[in-house]
Amino acid sequence: MTGDHQTLALVLFSAFIAVTLAITTWVSRSRHGSAEEFYAGGRLFSPMENGFAIAGDYMSAASFLGISGLIALYGYDGMLYSVGFLVAWLVVLFLVAELVRNCGRFTLADVVASRMSERPVRIAAGSSSVAVSVLYLVAQMVGAGSLVALLLGGTSEAARSWTVIGVGALMVVYVSMGGMRATTWIQIVKAVLLMAGASALTVLVLARFHGDVNQLLDSAAAQSGHGRDFLSPGLRYGTDWTARLDFISLGLALVLGTAGLPHILSRFYTVPTARAARRSVVWSIGLIGSFYLMTIVLGFGAAAILGTDEVRSSNAAGNTAVPLLALDLGGGAGSTGGTVLFAVVAAVAFATILAVVAGITLASSASVAHDLYASLRRRRGKGYSEVAVARVAAAVIGAAAIALGLLARDLNVAFLVGLAFAVAASANLPVLLYSLFWRNFTTRGAVWSVYGGLVPAVLLVVLSPVVSGSPEALFPGLDFQLFPLQNPGLVSIPLGFLAGWLGTVTSSEAPDEARHAETEVRALTGAGAV
Repeated sequence: MTGDHQTLALVLFSAFIAVTLAITTWVSRSRHGSAEEFYAGGRLFSPMENGFAIAGDYMSAASFLGISGLIALYGYDGMLYSVGFLVAWLVVLFLVAELVRNCGRFTLADVVASRMSERPVRIAAGSSSVAVSVLYLVAQMVGAGSLVALLLGGTSEAARSWTVIGVGALMVVYVSMGGMRATTWIQIVKAVLLMAGASALTVLVLARFHGDVNQLLDSAAAQSGHGRDFLSPGLRYGTDWTARLDFISLGLALVLGTAGLPHILSRFYTVPTARAARRSVVWSIGLIGSFYLMTIVLGFGAAAILGTDEVRSSNAAGNTAVPLLALDLGGGAGSTGGTVLFAVVAAVAFATILAVVAGITLASSASVAHDLYASLRRRRGKGYSEVAVARVAAAVIGAAAIALGLLARDLNVAFLVGLAFAVAASANLPVLLYSLFWRNFTTRGAVWSVYGGLVPAVLLVVLSPVVSGSPEALFPGLDFQLFPLQNPGLVSIPLGFLAGWLGTVTSSEAPDEARHAETEVRALTGAGAV
């Protein structure tokens, strides 16, 4: 990349960082010492504001960089991510949003603990939330590293590493200083920027082909090197039965995982009522649906205009397809239009990463403080305040995400998020649905459900081709692969549900009918909700 690209993009990066730090500083001057203010922003956001913030939280680097890259490399099969991420919101809207808002206060564990023995349930759900959040954070860190590597010509590994460290440091500042209120406004700003950037690129791609979608797809197939196979299922997930099972596994994880993501669930507590939570989801579905339709156009546009080989040569995982597409659409390397458009897209993608990592870090630090630490404090007596612990937890989680992000920097970010969704669908979704809908569910069932999904999901990822046994693995020189699928969802999600059922039917504890009835009334009517 030329010096003009670097200078302009860095100026835009700096401007966004300055604006978001100003928001954080302004918010930090207001009262945020209470747990409700820090975790939920005082529950003062409107449905539209929260809908934009949910969209900002959800439309991550995986969406903007990773999905478009996968479509540019694999065509039809890459579209599974766009479809899966969008369809997942129907599960959230119809099964989760309103009931979670009525039953909980700040975290997933609040919903489950409302009718169980609190300590074991909070420890299990808190541990699971942190595991999912760290996996999701790693994907954002990898996206940041890929973006800056492209900006600097792909030659400086040191710059890439320092970028990951810088993003981690910024997210800790956002969370520890501003809490949920600052994080929400950062996500709203980012959602507006991302929708504007994606819309502009989509219009330019369609204009290049005179609005003829058939011509766009034909050109993409011709430039891909795969011909018409590029537009048919099976290029990535149809080579053998293992690949087809991987396809099913990934689809399950994407559709079911969203309802178990801690940073999405925590957003339902920032509005005053359950009705407002439901309306927030409707707003977010409109924004997210439009965005994922645009990622499909951008992915096929990158294949048609750049060619699959050029996308792969810049970044083997396809993470840089959209910035390269912007450069070409603006007039090519060396042109003023190309320089400006590339820099704007790079800055928007960077803003996307910063906003998402802030939301995830806040949710995971809330789980540490509100669930894990609070459970131990009740046993040992007085200690530090939850908010103080949450701020320290944000720093520790940030450090862990930085370390893992440096390790996984050559993997596709959408693929990494698929793993996080699989863990969320295996560990969090079963216990959430059982708690809301099964009258006889017990504490043992809740604990077994969480660990019965979490442990197999993480173990199967460790033993999969993602970690060892292939040239693209985290440790290509090692081979301890025992599990053939790249995504564990097909096995670990049923195990989570099975463990919850088994724990309940073997438990000697009698179900608390009165607490279940109270939870059911509260979930359905909002009576007694915080």
